[in-house]
Amino acid sequence: MQVTISSGNNINGTLVLPLFEGEEALPESVEGIPSSLKSQINVVLGDGDFKAKANATMTLMGTDGGKAILIGLGKQAKADAHAYREAGATVVASLKKVHGNELTVVFHDAGVENMAAFGEGMMLRNYSYDDYKQVDEDDEKPALAARINCSEANATALSEAVERAAAIASGVHLSRDLGNCPPNDMYPMAFALKAEEWAKAYENVKVEIIDYESAKRQGMGGLVAVGMGSARKPCMVIFTLNGDQKGRHPVLVGKGITFDTGGISLKPGANMDEMKYDMGGSATVFGTMEALAASGYGGKVVGITCMAENMPSSNAQRPGDVITTLSGKTIEVLNTDAEGRLVLSDGLWKAGTDFDPEYIIDFATLTGACVVALGHEATGLWSNDDDFRTRIHEAGNDVGELAWPMPLLPAFEKEMTNSKIADTRNLGAGRWGGANTAAAFLKQFVPDRGEGDDAEQITWAHMDIAGTYWGAKTNKMVGYGATGVHVRTMVRLITGE
Repeated sequence: MQVTISSGNNINGTLVLPLFEGEEALPESVEGIPSSLKSQINVVLGDGDFKAKANATMTLMGTDGGKAILIGLGKQAKADAHAYREAGATVVASLKKVHGNELTVVFHDAGVENMAAFGEGMMLRNYSYDDYKQVDEDDEKPALAARINCSEANATALSEAVERAAAIASGVHLSRDLGNCPPNDMYPMAFALKAEEWAKAYENVKVEIIDYESAKRQGMGGLVAVGMGSARKPCMVIFTLNGDQKGRHPVLVGKGITFDTGGISLKPGANMDEMKYDMGGSATVFGTMEALAASGYGGKVVGITCMAENMPSSNAQRPGDVITTLSGKTIEVLNTDAEGRLVLSDGLWKAGTDFDPEYIIDFATLTGACVVALGHEATGLWSNDDDFRTRIHEAGNDVGELAWPMPLLPAFEKEMTNSKIADTRNLGAGRWGGANTAAAFLKQFVPDRGEGDDAEQITWAHMDIAGTYWGAKTNKMVGYGATGVHVRTMVRLITGE
């Protein structure tokens, strides 16, 4: 979708008119609307036929002045950037063939931030995944184009804001594409090769692939154990943006289980097709790297994606196995369906020892327990640093992606290190607090910085996106499937914009 900015008053295609609740007529300041269409709008407002409640829509047509979509922003006092973003998404979601493929948005009483948010919402919602559908030439739809009319004084700033929003949306859409792709085509090395091809578009991006044999040689026992039962072997993909920059930098780590059968601890068959989304953590990392690169971010960022397919076979890992991870720590495998934490154990250690992170954040569709706790409304958020956890929480709030602080209690850590034959265990002692014990397990693989009494664990956060990367039906930015959640949160956190 192309969103452009115009300082003129001409209206091309269907007029999109955001309105506040309680307005009984269009203000005189709204210019460029043909008189016949303006009269029809004033009639429906004056008669109360359209009350402009948040995300309510009405289509008007049949006048000489053309067609219009009225979109409600709710009460003006509460109409912040989130309201405008949702309204923009609602417009795109409500489009029908009759509206055509060309829109002109006309605001009143809206600043640059709110107008840009409306355009962002339109771009985020304008997504479909139809790579596997046959489409007749007669049914092909032209690309949707929207123009936002604004004052000449706001045109430059709004153009820059919308251009940046489009770059970030490209990262969100990439994350969704990766998640929605069927698992027969999105397997570990397919992900790696896609990353390698993607990097060719940017001079400041480098992608390194650690294949299965190399992972074995390096001692990545968690990654190897999870993926060795599949004919499509595991790998680790490392993204580096602006690698020539010095100093400490963010490192993002993603769980990338391209399909999760549960392994020997086989999952139930119902809805198992959704396990293609189990690589959502790695999709978030990849999408964030695209958003940062496309928007021209100049700082250094590293992304590590831990890719594997968890399959049952004669050479798959078993419950009862003990594996040795990259850190040297051993893990007693009590359930092969608790596999995401195993691949992340190697990714986290790699992040802290081979790089110089300002902080590490991992993303994982890790536990059903997190969905039980928070539903599909919020991501679970754990950290070894309260201030850092607050920064992530606030960054998520800023862009409308809720990450909810969760407890990382010493008792949970003790539970995950209570194995009689290994350093750690990959399953808690019972079903209670499963998302918390999973986070406590991951904390064991975050390295310290410094030595002796001066040693201090590297700042780290864990984001469990099991409930938010897919199945989030109340997310107005998404029509179906993968959501691309937290790409925008990370851009906000890393860039401060």
